[in-house]
This record gives sequence, C-alpha cells and structure tokens, in this order.
Amino acid sequence: MSKLPRAFDTEPLLLALDRLLPSRTLPKGIAGSRKYAQIRASMQEVGLIEPLAVTAADRKSGLHLVLDGHQRLHAARELGLTHIACLVAHDDESFTYNKRVNRLATVQEHYMILRALERGVPEERLARALDVNIASIRRKRDLLDGICPEVVDMLKEQHFPIDVTRHLRKMKPARQIESAELMISLNNFSTHYAAALLAATPPEQLCEPERPKKFLGVSAEQMARMEREMSTVQSRFRAVEQSYSTDVLNLVLARGYVVKLVGNAAVIRFMQNYYPEFLEEFRSIGAMHSLDERAPSALDEAQGRR
Repeated sequence: MSKLPRAFDTEPLLLALDRLLPSRTLPKGIAGSRKYAQIRASMQEVGLIEPLAVTAADRKSGLHLVLDGHQRLHAARELGLTHIACLVAHDDESFTYNKRVNRLATVQEHYMILRALERGVPEERLARALDVNIASIRRKRDLLDGICPEVVDMLKEQHFPIDVTRHLRKMKPARQIESAELMISLNNFSTHYAAALLAATPPEQLCEPERPKKFLGVSAEQMARMEREMSTVQSRFRAVEQSYSTDVLNLVLARGYVVKLVGNAAVIRFMQNYYPEFLEEFRSIGAMHSLDERAPSALDEAQGRR
C-alpha cells in the first residue's frame, strides 16, 4: 500500500515576520474583537500554541505566503515579535486550515484547566492566557461537579455553555442522562433548553426536591403545567425517534413506486381521464428531493379555493 503524501512538513520553522506575506486582508475592527483579544492574550502569556500555515518560500522573492494564521501574525507584530513558528504546507490551497481542526470541546477544556492547575499554574495566569476573569476559570474548573459519569461521557465531544451543567447537577443521575439524550437528539445544547428541561423535571427527580424551582415570571401553576406538557412532548419525541428510520425507508420506497407510476404512459392516460387531481399530486411527490421539501399540489390549491 502506497503511503499518503504529507500535507505539511513535520517540524515547524522559525521564520522572520518580514518574510511572511498575508494572503488576505483582515476585516476592519478585527483587532477589537473578543476572539482576537484571546489570541493576543494567549500569545503574550504562554506563547504561540498553534503554528501558522505557510507555503514554501517563493524562488524569486523568498517570501512565504500565509495560508492560515493571519490573526496570530497580526498579534505577533503588535507584541513586537521578530520571528514566529510556521508549518510549511506542500500545497497552496486557499481554504482555511482551521476548518480542518477539531475545536476543543467544553469537557476537554475543563480537563485542560484541571491539568494546568494540578501542575501549579496559578488561576491568575490561566485567566490572563484565556483573556477571561478568574471567576470564569473557577466555573470551568468545577464544570463536572455533581454530573454523573454517563453524562460526562455523552457530552465529552460536545460544545455547550458552562451554565448547562449548572442546571443538570440539580437533577438526579437518571434525569441527567435523560436530559442529555434529549439535548443530543435535538442537537440543542443551549442554556435556555437546559433550564426548560429542569423546569419540566418532576420534584422526585431533583437532587433537592424540597427546594421549589423558581423562574422569573412563572407561577407554581404554570410550572406544573410546563412539567406535564414537557413530559408529553418527551414521550412523543421518543416514540417518533424509535420509528423514524423505518418511516423514512417506507416513504422513500413509496416515492420510488409513485415515480414509476407517473413514468408509465398507460397509467398517465388513465389518471388524466379519471383522476387528474391525483396525477398532479403524484407528480409533485415525484419532484420532491428531501423530506423537508413539499411542493404545492393540485389538492392544496383545490382546498384553498374552498
């Protein structure tokens, strides 16, 4: 089996900033953005973590074209650096290499902060490196306190606000698992959704059932109704989820059969004579390319006229 060619050199090169040529212009105001501030603070506090991606040196000018890392390059110039680590790419594709990098998940960031603290890195230095306040570092440090191992494993690759676990830890383990499954199924990891799941959690599934749940502007009666309605929605969702793949397969097979029907000349002549409205409906079904698409049909138009 032939070896796949490497996309980059294996070792970074320390290149002078004046030998690097940006391949694009940074948007106006980028230096005032939150992301740029974090990049600059991290470089100032702990140095460059991810090398720039550059092309090989041009034979005539000797310059390297920057493929990825323009914000890091700008920050390096602001910080007065003269050289920066770069990885030389074996091609000059113009896509952003960062799109091929898996960003640090929330749980992984928690473990990273824990390891740094265990190795003696002060909280103040971590806060400066990440350009956040110390309170945020402590919240990320305590992210998984009170979260059961099964939920930690389910969320380990996900990106979610740290307030999500604040709501989950108020639930008992079984309810935590149930809530995590719902968030993953709906791909909704927002704080508001986690708060809604907590609001819909029956008292017997809470860690402290004697403490009533309080939400601004929501009465006890409304809270009880929310619990009932959320329970009903969750039950229906699970029922649909269980039959979804079978239903999709049946719909695909049915559409294929309809496409064959409207492709038969004899069938078309018969339906044009006796059932023209169904023929239009069949044609609209055959023209669909996804389950989310629904073309207007003759039956819809007829019902609209009524």
